[in-house]
Amino acid sequence: MVETIPTTMTAIEITEPGGPLVLKPGKRGVPEPKAGELLIKVRAAGVNRPDVLQRLGHYPPPAGASDIPGLEIAGDVVAAGEDVTRFRIGERVAALVAGGGYAQYCVVHETNALPIPAGYGFIEAAAIPETYFTVWHNVFQRGGLNRGETFLVHGGSSGIGTTAIQLAKAFGATVITTAGSDEKCDACQKLGADRAINYREEDFVGAVKEATDGKGADLILDMVGGDYTARNYDAAALDGRIVQIAVLNGAKVTTDISKLMVKRLTHTGSTLRNRPVEFKAEIARELELKVWPLLVERRVAPVIDMIYPLHEAWRAHERIEDGNHIGKIVLDVS
Repeated sequence: MVETIPTTMTAIEITEPGGPLVLKPGKRGVPEPKAGELLIKVRAAGVNRPDVLQRLGHYPPPAGASDIPGLEIAGDVVAAGEDVTRFRIGERVAALVAGGGYAQYCVVHETNALPIPAGYGFIEAAAIPETYFTVWHNVFQRGGLNRGETFLVHGGSSGIGTTAIQLAKAFGATVITTAGSDEKCDACQKLGADRAINYREEDFVGAVKEATDGKGADLILDMVGGDYTARNYDAAALDGRIVQIAVLNGAKVTTDISKLMVKRLTHTGSTLRNRPVEFKAEIARELELKVWPLLVERRVAPVIDMIYPLHEAWRAHERIEDGNHIGKIVLDVS
């Protein structure tokens, strides 16, 4: 039976830049899928730190993207534009979107959607796209993590961190992580981290050196920036790589750049939201081939911290900003 699609929907709007309470439910028109696009009836939507930055007015959506926050969704395909070839009406998908996720309906290019892994419900599926796309690109494609290397990921209890720990272990790396409490460190080790460093009590540079017999980390995934930059250079091995994906402690840094030369380091970085559909499609293809089987086998899986109803998106933002979460926060849209 073909579902009747309404003309309007409930969506969470950013009424003005500010704190979590500026997120309010509003009425929007249901978007229409263009050529190559799917219309998804959203059942769940992931909450991510870029959503917080957008709410604060620091991370505007790319040109042509919805101003509704939300970068990852899971739901049912209810309509399709011209030239759609892969998905059919009624299929369950998880998708990476450039905006529009905090709503009852959302459009996505079919190449940026993936079938929900067998055995997963909508809540878990919605917690996959943003972190798995980000980690796969930055750790494996850009960072070039190889089996047998030592990988340091900061913020190990975050959505990115919990994903990076599991994927790096699944592909044969030794994993070291930092986190802000003993509880979080314990959670990281249960996910497979070989060493978890409470950065409030221990200097991560010394701990990494000790854990690697003085060699340092081959690859570092950093979302902190600020004073971590110089310390990452100290913690990195010769010919080490540092991949920057956020700057929570500040974008402007002072560091001794000669360490880059002496240790032959590579410091790179990226953002994902404003990349072309075709670029994200390539990541999706690799994920389906190399990571989806691991998800089905539960060798890796999203870690869910809290679930909130759509109209309480503000509470989800409070939760992510208080820093006490372990894993992903998800909105139940159903």
